[in-house]
Amino acid sequence: MPASDKEIMMPNDTYRRHVILSGCSGGGKSTLLAELERRGFETVPEPGRRIVAEEQQAEGRALPWVNLEAFARRAIDMSFRDRERLNNAEGWVFFDRGLIDAAVALEFTTGVAVSDTLGKTSRFHFQVFLTPPWPEIYAIDADRQHGLDEAIGEYQRLLDAYGQLGYEKIILPKTDVGKRADFILDCLSRHQETQH
Repeated sequence: MPASDKEIMMPNDTYRRHVILSGCSGGGKSTLLAELERRGFETVPEPGRRIVAEEQQAEGRALPWVNLEAFARRAIDMSFRDRERLNNAEGWVFFDRGLIDAAVALEFTTGVAVSDTLGKTSRFHFQVFLTPPWPEIYAIDADRQHGLDEAIGEYQRLLDAYGQLGYEKIILPKTDVGKRADFILDCLSRHQETQH
């Protein structure tokens, strides 16, 4: 049974309350984020989708399928602002992708090391939750124009990067969104119990 929101103790360092949802494109992150928001948690939508919407409306070129470097740099800037805006949040804050994923994209397209992009940025919660490739639900849409093979390649880069950065990678089960949310909250709760 998942712990209630109030039963999950918070780390003292505010930034350590920032939890990343990453993984394979089209793996259900946005749906999961909406479920966590429905349960009362602070959430941050994926920078990429926000950028795509802005760029398409303004007929801009910072789109991942047009100029990946410009897109990644915008995502990094947006992610820094998102994080700063929520640096005083009192509970868990869940990020759909964000800073590290954008840094991985920049490294892939330019060779700029993830560690150089992150600099001395405060770390996120040490557990990062990743959606695995899930071909049965993968779909191309106006904001996601790459195929599953490209998505899997990105997923492998993310797995490598999070491992090199010392995060504990937790692969989410392929199950309904409610069970996925329960799984995440249980993982966070179990960690907090061992710390107190």
